Amino acid sequence: MNIRPCGRPWEPALSLAGCLSLRDSRRSRVSIVADQGVKSQNTAYQPGTGAGLAFGITAYLVWGFFPIYFKALAAVPPLQVLSHRIVWSVLFVWILIVWRGKVTDIRTAFCNRKSLALLTVTALLIATNWLVFIIAVEHDQVIQSSLGYFITPFVSVLFGVLFLQERLRGMQLIALCLAAVGVLLLTVQQGQFPWTALILAVTFGSYGLLRKIVSVDSLTGLAVETVLLAPAALAYLIHVSYHGQSAFLSMGPQVNILLVSAGVATTIPLLLFASAARRLRLATIGFLQYITPTMHFLLAVLLYHEPFTRAHLGSFLFIWGGLCCYSYDAFRGMQAARRAS
Repeated sequence: MNIRPCGRPWEPALSLAGCLSLRDSRRSRVSIVADQGVKSQNTAYQPGTGAGLAFGITAYLVWGFFPIYFKALAAVPPLQVLSHRIVWSVLFVWILIVWRGKVTDIRTAFCNRKSLALLTVTALLIATNWLVFIIAVEHDQVIQSSLGYFITPFVSVLFGVLFLQERLRGMQLIALCLAAVGVLLLTVQQGQFPWTALILAVTFGSYGLLRKIVSVDSLTGLAVETVLLAPAALAYLIHVSYHGQSAFLSMGPQVNILLVSAGVATTIPLLLFASAARRLRLATIGFLQYITPTMHFLLAVLLYHEPFTRAHLGSFLFIWGGLCCYSYDAFRGMQAARRAS
């Protein structure tokens, strides 16, 4: 599935760190960091910080193991995997919605035309992100997925400049340039553009940008998104079943269990991340977010033995350098916000 943690997924963890109104979203990044920094001071040294770290690390670890999960479904067509993920997510999320008494929030979201329109777009974005990730894993492109989620923070910064009128600071500009050089180097050396990585980064960055605008919590947002996607997903599953092409109930109990479990696998880390975001400083979450793409990278190289050439090494070194600059800038901004408060 941040990424600047402003809300990605891992797979949508991007939109979980807090939902802002459209007016508030246009404030400068420094103001946003300052606001969240003031809130975080109340929790930075409280006992809940330990629980927050546990929740956050667990969420990113679960997302980090997603290549193994979806690799086990490699025999199932990607569109069927996506459809099952959507359908079973609807069932599991709605159980949680009823249990936590959020049915009214769902009704409010559906009655608000602006929120519903934006959530329709985010639903399409996250579905695209999920599908491309599944295809990448099934076609031995886990390194590309890792690259995509490593460069997502840069896409988020760029979107902030283009759409939220945020100023690009010096270290951010350096970080963006290093990332651009890394992507360009890989393109030139391999003779093809890393489309998989770019699509993952752009869809995830766009998802985070729009979810910052919609004033709904993460669980409510996911519930609405999956409900909007469910009719098409269910219709597709009925279609393939009618034509005898369904993997469900025809490829053994292991595949059946994995497909049904997709709803739990989607929702649980999302809730863990939301719990972590309420307890941790934004800077802490910013550093934790690199756990997932790092795990994807290690799994690709060490477990799946995907080719890792000198071109890959050079590209990743530039991108990792950019991430160091990005993280340093975020940390410095947080320190400035704390001093100002």
